[in-house]
Amino acid sequence: MTRKIPIRKRGKTEGYLRSLDRGLVTDLLGHEKIVTTEAKAKRIRPIAEKMITYGKSGTLNSRRLTLAYVFEEKVAEKVFDELAKRYADRAGGYTRITKLELRTGDRASMVQLELVK
Repeated sequence: MTRKIPIRKRGKTEGYLRSLDRGLVTDLLGHEKIVTTEAKAKRIRPIAEKMITYGKSGTLNSRRLTLAYVFEEKVAEKVFDELAKRYADRAGGYTRITKLELRTGDRASMVQLELVK
């Protein structure tokens, strides 16, 4: 029996999508604000929040998991040094999605994904 499972890959390979996610999460944690499409923002939001949660725990295993996912070592250090202290009292919800105007070329819905101060 066939199942109606929504496909969000749009013809892209799993390796490409994983690399895209890793790059966007690295940029978000490094710059604390990115502009991207709504679909990509919704896709990377839980991953970025998980990286901040790893930073809050501060264990060796969480540091290794963060270093394995994030492309730049400086960004991983920032997660454990700055962001973990900033969100120490917060129990989740570290990111905010703000809708922007539609993109000119293809009318894609654009959003700004940022870390909450």
